[in-house]
Amino acid sequence: MKEIIDIVAAYEEAVKSGKKTALATVVLVEGSAYRRAGARMLIAEDGQLTGAISGGCLEGDALRKARMVIMQQEPLLVTYDTMDDDDAKLGVGLGCNGIIHILIEPIIDSQINPVTLLKSVIASRNYSVLVTLFSLADRKAPQPGSCLCLTDGNMPTNGLELLPYKDELLEDAKNALDNQRSAITAYQGYTAFVECIKPLISLVIVGAGNDVMPLTKIASVLGWNITVVDGRPNYATTERFPSANKTIVAKPEQVLRNIELNEWTAFILMTHNYNYELSFLKVLLPEHLPYIGVLGPKKKLERMLDELEVGGTIITERNLETIYGPVGLDIGSETSEEIALAIVAEIKAVFSKRSGHPLKYKTAVIHSA
Repeated sequence: MKEIIDIVAAYEEAVKSGKKTALATVVLVEGSAYRRAGARMLIAEDGQLTGAISGGCLEGDALRKARMVIMQQEPLLVTYDTMDDDDAKLGVGLGCNGIIHILIEPIIDSQINPVTLLKSVIASRNYSVLVTLFSLADRKAPQPGSCLCLTDGNMPTNGLELLPYKDELLEDAKNALDNQRSAITAYQGYTAFVECIKPLISLVIVGAGNDVMPLTKIASVLGWNITVVDGRPNYATTERFPSANKTIVAKPEQVLRNIELNEWTAFILMTHNYNYELSFLKVLLPEHLPYIGVLGPKKKLERMLDELEVGGTIITERNLETIYGPVGLDIGSETSEEIALAIVAEIKAVFSKRSGHPLKYKTAVIHSA
């Protein structure tokens, strides 16, 4: 998602500067590659690149082909075979051993174009599906490209209505959205990359001390939507937290009025104020959020939960499963920067349904289908 946000921002800057652009999308990978299907890169005619389609070995050639696409204003499907002697040099630095299909589309500044569809993905607060259509069988055939973005409340299209199999394609897109799973499908000689995209993680940090600053910086690098909450107006300020999307000064019982909660919302309690966090935890528990992190020793969290139960708050097994305290992965953190890294890594692992264990002990493939 962060890559999509950067691409849209770069495109808007290019439009202001009068530069023509093209979008390169990895639509299919056979074997292994540095980037998976769904990796994207915006190419401006002056050579500026935003995003990435590989570890750097394919970008130069893709730039040359993108300039041709911009000039001819026709999409082009490019295949790199890093198992072939002629193309192997492109992937030798990465140890690649696969075939990578990349669709390069010119961005025509019309009402609907591939970047318009990416904007709909960003606007969605839930899963969305992007459909990119291409022809593997006949490279000279028209390459329809990005034709549909399906979200829970919107469905912009780009040439979908002209396709004879549009109903079938739309049904497959709906299935991908329902199943929250990408797919490769075929229609009358064409292949569709039906890509299911996860929404942004929304990180709400309760506390505005100095140790929160590294956490907002690391989370912003990942493109997360960040909110900083504190009861002290001189602490929760945009000047202190320029990386945050929002700062809120309020009492615990007032905060949730200003935050949209969903299954991608994570809370971190790190105010170093026991009573403030106790009140906040009481407000959060009934919401059944997927992640609530509590900074500090385990005894502190146990004491808070005991006090809440004595006060009449019902604490369910589901609550206990989604409260993480002490917060963060065990990486030997000492400094605020290291603690921030451990917290972000744990949140990412939880939302990705991963263990956080070293990859060297993983027996299956790193990226599941």
